[in-house]
Parts: sequence; structure tokens; C-alpha cells
Amino acid sequence: MKRYYYLLFVGLLVGGLCTTGRAQPAKYVVAFYNVENLFDTLKSPGVIDEEFTPEGPKNWDGKKYWKKLRNLEEVFYGIASTVKTYPTIIGLSEIENRNVLEDIVALKRLQKANYQIAHYDSPDARGVDVALLYRPDQFKYEGSASLKTVVPSRPDFRTRDILMVWGTIEDERFCFFVCHWPSRRGGSQSSEYLRTGAAQSVRNAADSMMQVYPGIKIAIMGDLNDDPNDKSVYEVLGARGDIRQVAPAGYFNPFYAMFKKGFGSLAYNDAWNLFDNIIVNGALANAAKGSLSLLKSGGNNYGTIFNRPFLLQKSGQYKNYPLRTYVGNDFQGGYSDHFPIFIFIGK
Repeated sequence: MKRYYYLLFVGLLVGGLCTTGRAQPAKYVVAFYNVENLFDTLKSPGVIDEEFTPEGPKNWDGKKYWKKLRNLEEVFYGIASTVKTYPTIIGLSEIENRNVLEDIVALKRLQKANYQIAHYDSPDARGVDVALLYRPDQFKYEGSASLKTVVPSRPDFRTRDILMVWGTIEDERFCFFVCHWPSRRGGSQSSEYLRTGAAQSVRNAADSMMQVYPGIKIAIMGDLNDDPNDKSVYEVLGARGDIRQVAPAGYFNPFYAMFKKGFGSLAYNDAWNLFDNIIVNGALANAAKGSLSLLKSGGNNYGTIFNRPFLLQKSGQYKNYPLRTYVGNDFQGGYSDHFPIFIFIGK
């Protein structure tokens, strides 16, 4: 009973304070969503994806796949309806391949945005990748790269690559990183070195972009499998929680203060974590007047957790958790075990 009331209270708190229906002036929206195991139904060679096939233990078939896609359409269109525009950028994690991305951008209610795809196959054992969707009318794509996660003590370590995409918005140079850092399998402390390796890999690339392109505006988004105050995020990446203390070459985490207030993007063991983050550099956080800058999303928050009632489990053991596609091998018909997040950019 204590667990139920705790999650109900926090769920309502997040839903009530972390979403906004108010349009912001001159805004662009940058969103991220861990869509939780978006596999096609085919067995792919060289990866462990048998679980998500019609013959596998989850009986993952076309009907369930298209139910999942319609759910994602509802989420992305719900965000667009809330903020009065389709997001300029959508970072994704736990997608299997380009085929599922093509199916997403072809969804009826998303076609108007004309989303284009940036994606590379990565060496993850299960075959899941990260990707970025962008609106070509707002973001002028110039290039992209797939970066390896380097863990010095584990040169043979295989995980999701880091996606880097660069271009311009209103002729201002931007670079977006999409990440899905190594999991906490085996325990958060024993696996911490894997995430600090991922954080250092991103930090090195982002710092290099700022050296090559002074004034470039950077957003690092993803499921980091760590909270904003954990070592990989706060120390290695250097993402601070007070925007006033962020230097132009430093990093600001719009979700740090929200985490400290008890907000979360996923629930585990009767508590909320905020593994999903969009971190920006000082050039974007504290931009000069008249140029594109990070905007507040409502109240004193710079970030938004998109938590709506349709995304919540309504009953059972996991009531008020995010409504998942599966619990074990039991099909729930839900969305994801994470909530989407987004930030506003404007003048």
C-alpha cells in the first residue's frame, strides 16, 4: 500500500508539473525517447534478436509490431499537439534498424513533419541502435558520424554506438549527440566504469566540436542509465544543475533540478530514476541575446518529462509505472518503460 501511494503521488506530481500546453515564442523542440525494444519481426543474422520474432517466447508478430508503432504515433503526435509544433529533432534509442525508422516516419500523423533519418548499425549484441529524426525545413543537415564507445580497460567491449549529427538552425551551427549508455546489469557500482567510458567518449567528441567550431551549440541526449548526479553525468560529462554557473565550454543539465525534486522518467524498485536527459553546452544554455538559446518550459523548469495518463499502467503490480509493451513475456500493448523528454530552443 505504501508503494502504491508513493508512485501515485509522484506520478501525479510529474504529470502535473512536468508537462506544458503553453506554446513558447519562436521555439524549436528537441525530444528524446527510449522506445523500448522496437524490433521488426525478422531474425537478423549475427545478433541476439530471436526473442522478438513470431517463433520466440514473446510471439512478436506483425499485429503486435503495428500496435507498437501506432502507440508511438500517439506519443509523438501528443507531444506535437501539446507544444503546437512537430519537434525539430527526435532522438531515439532501442530501435533495431532503419526499416523500423522508415515505418515510424511514414506514420500518417507524422508525415506532415517530413522527418528524415540519421542512423548507423552498431555492434550491440542484441542489435539495437540509436537514431535521430529531423525536420529538414528547420534543421539543415550537414553530416553525421557513428562514434565508438571507448572503455580503456575493455577494448573488446561492444555496446551501442554514439550518433553525432551536425547542421544548422537559422544559420546557427548545432551538433546533436544521441546516446544509450551501457546498462546497470550486474549492479550500478560494478558497471559504473562502462558508463564513465561512454561519458568520456561523448565529452571528447563534443569538446572537439567546440574547438573546431567556436560557438557551436550542442545537445547531448539519451538514456544514460545514470541519474543526473551520478559520476558519469555530473563528473565526467561535467553537466551542472545551475545554469548560472555554466561556462560557454561547459555543460548544463536541464533535468538536474527536476531530479532533485523527485521527478523521473522511469520507475524501478518503487522509486523514480531520471536516466533520460538532454544536456546542452554553455553556448546554448547562456546564448547571447538575439541568438538561439535554451528556453524554460514552464515555471522554473528548463526540461519537460512528457507524462500523460495514457502512458501510465492503470492497475496491477506496476500501477502508475510507465505502461510497457511487455512485462516478461506477457504482452501489455503499451508504449515504453520510459517517458519521453524534451526541451525548447528559441530567441
